[in-house]
Amino acid sequence: MSKNDNQAAVENAAAQVLTFVGADQVAEAIKAAGCAVTPIEQDGVVRLHSASHGVGFQVLWGNAQAKDQYADFTFSCPLRVQGGELPAGLLTEWHRTKRFARVSQHGDFVVLEMDVVAAGGVSPNHLVVAAQIWTQMMGQFFLYLRNFRAEEGQQVEAGQPAQSEPAAAAA
Repeated sequence: MSKNDNQAAVENAAAQVLTFVGADQVAEAIKAAGCAVTPIEQDGVVRLHSASHGVGFQVLWGNAQAKDQYADFTFSCPLRVQGGELPAGLLTEWHRTKRFARVSQHGDFVVLEMDVVAAGGVSPNHLVVAAQIWTQMMGQFFLYLRNFRAEEGQQVEAGQPAQSEPAAAAA
């Protein structure tokens, strides 16, 4: 490879590195991961809504770098708990056995979330892989809920996703 060819290869690779992301890049990654995505403009900000395994999720923007450009974002899937309290140990056991996605309880809601960081530079393929991991985590979490309930003998159901106002994710 000549010096000019090498320089061209380095420049091409640098051109494909994203140091921040916006709705277009994340929407394309979600589509490439096999999910439909709907952008909805709200208060001048494009919000992304999608679904996996029949359950909706949204993208919450993190640290703004420029207009409609962010250093990070969070995939978020809030679920309303129906039928009582969560079994003791449900959240602790999830965190003990899983990586990438976290779950928290907020009143009657359980929220599955996964952060994605672009700061420092990532490839568009990195965003696709992150979206693929997210959809896998959603599937694993729904299966985990079903299996945990069966083991505990509880009558707790994860209901439809919450219709809540997305808020900016903290980094």
